[in-house]
Amino acid sequence: MSVLTNLENGIFTITVNRPDKLNALNREVIDGLSSAVEEVYTNPEIKSAFITGAGNKAFVAGADISEFLSLDATQGTELARRGQQLVFDKIENSPKPIVAAVNGFALGGGCELAMACHFIIASDNAKFGQPEVNLGLIPGYGGTQRLVQAVGKGRAMQLIMTGETFTAEEAMQYGLVNAVVPQEQLQDKVKSILQLINSKAPLAITKVIECINNFDHNQQGYDFEIQRFGDCFATEDKKEGAQAFLEKRKPAFTGK
Repeated sequence: MSVLTNLENGIFTITVNRPDKLNALNREVIDGLSSAVEEVYTNPEIKSAFITGAGNKAFVAGADISEFLSLDATQGTELARRGQQLVFDKIENSPKPIVAAVNGFALGGGCELAMACHFIIASDNAKFGQPEVNLGLIPGYGGTQRLVQAVGKGRAMQLIMTGETFTAEEAMQYGLVNAVVPQEQLQDKVKSILQLINSKAPLAITKVIECINNFDHNQQGYDFEIQRFGDCFATEDKKEGAQAFLEKRKPAFTGK
């Protein structure tokens, strides 16, 4: 199996399982990730998820270049569109949090996979980069868009045009990564964050994701937030949260 999954205490672990190929993306992995993310959407027992790579060398060290050799322009376009629709956009727009636990190389499509997640926690041996220009290509799974949002236009221009790799510590300085921990502590760190998130009102978390994904400097973004804020007032969780606060107790959220 190229993608393994495990559900424990509401947290769904998704592992890209091609360690002999540094977990490189191919069609089988894309299909496996798509199925796993669909499970996040549809399984009510899943409250949150994280994606990682098998072994201790790589998260996902790019795409399987051998699949590129025979593709023409039309087929290349379809390859990118298929991956975006099946995996990357589906992760970004998931109503439940999906975190990247980057445990090694996250290059090319691997960096794009991490950036599609709602945030990134990295091990101290992680390396990031968008080296597609070295192959006469550009990022095709959202890298030119998401990296700009994470690190700013100028730095994204430099990183993508040079194809240089950068360390986990540099990624944190750039604002791409939220925390860097020793590799053996990575999954525990991610799980502790997700456990905290899982204790919050599920519908409110969904609306946070929607609003941040629709961030806009003009009034449209604020109007979107205002509407989603109002939507929360129609939920039972909002009533429970307010009542629990007034009664000085922990809320018992139901996701309704």
